[in-house]
Amino acid sequence: MVSSSLPLEAPTPAHICPFDQACSYLEQAVRELQLDQGLLAILSNPRKVVTVSIPVKLDSGEVQVLAGHRVQHCDVLGPYKGGLRYHPAVTLREVSALAMLMTWKCALLGIPFGGAKGGIALDPTDYSIGELERITRRYTSELIKDIGPEVDIPAPDMGTSAREMAWIMDTYSVNVGHAVPGVVTGKPISIGGSRGRELATGRGVMIIVREALAERGESLVGARVVIQGFGNVGSAAALLLHQAGAKILAVSTGSGGIFAEAGLDIPALKVYAAANRKLIALSGAKSITNAELLTLPCDVLIPAALENQITHENVNQIKASIVAEAANGPVTLEADQALLARGVTVLPDILTNAGGVVVSYLEWVQGLSYVFWDEERVNREMAALMVQAYRHVIQESKVRQVSLRMAAYTLGVGRIAQALTDRGLYP
Repeated sequence: MVSSSLPLEAPTPAHICPFDQACSYLEQAVRELQLDQGLLAILSNPRKVVTVSIPVKLDSGEVQVLAGHRVQHCDVLGPYKGGLRYHPAVTLREVSALAMLMTWKCALLGIPFGGAKGGIALDPTDYSIGELERITRRYTSELIKDIGPEVDIPAPDMGTSAREMAWIMDTYSVNVGHAVPGVVTGKPISIGGSRGRELATGRGVMIIVREALAERGESLVGARVVIQGFGNVGSAAALLLHQAGAKILAVSTGSGGIFAEAGLDIPALKVYAAANRKLIALSGAKSITNAELLTLPCDVLIPAALENQITHENVNQIKASIVAEAANGPVTLEADQALLARGVTVLPDILTNAGGVVVSYLEWVQGLSYVFWDEERVNREMAALMVQAYRHVIQESKVRQVSLRMAAYTLGVGRIAQALTDRGLYP
């Protein structure tokens, strides 16, 4: 395996390193494409890694210093693009892996962006709104020369939302002396955000699941679906799948989940979860653990939480016929191979959860042109790109006789490799 030459901290022994896993898939794609090893060396390393110190005065008067990361993997197709996540488990290796995945994702979808990712290791629930604002604004000011609408465009991710994007836009705009709506995506509509962005990633998941079922001659109507994670992506996917006629058997948060054989009332559950930040077993439902949820019999299992959820330890207990990766890297390399051997269809993350970056691209386009679309047009444009990418992956899989994941990687990596070859190496 080609490893990064960058001084990225090592993972703990019990943790499957997302960066090493991303590099492993890259190596497989390079072998399948028969690319030059020099290209592998280039693509295995982020182009730029920035770590900044974020001193913040807490409401108590105490000063705390946090570390913020921004990894810019490859900009051969256009400006860097990627989310900013606030989560206690954030590491530089994780952020580097996610930046690499974003590169392949954008290339696969035909979007003129390169991959980036940012993160701060914190639990946002431990901080007040004022403290989070000061953290976000200081992080932005430290990266002021490394972001911009033609350089690197942050977006919401785990633990962040339109609120944080508004703070980033304002901080950047104040520093350059004029409003710059294109510096971030996923911001409020009032300051140049796009309609349809909030549900975009979940809508993309729904579209890919729908297409995969249709490929089997099946329908969303009556499909039994289990979703791990009820955050922005999981709850949006649950709602849209429910509206399309699917039966959502179970959903969960980090503290556990709920299950109902007859299906859950997703609209009511979404309202309750928004008000209480937790799930309860509503009428006809019962509480289950996240481990139990993953092994429920169902047609479609959607891991929409963290990475490394389906591993060698539980893969043989998975009873779904389709696993749709709404999270980044929820299935480990070993588990992926086991599922493939059993005939389980795995819809890869760089395709399945790409709806968010597609609508981020559409928001960026709207912001640059100062012409804004209605939600129907946004959803239509996004659906067209998602369906087109899915069909390309299916075709690539058949032609090369490889898994859907490897087909997605060969398409994405192949397009980046071609662009690097055409542009040449400077100097």
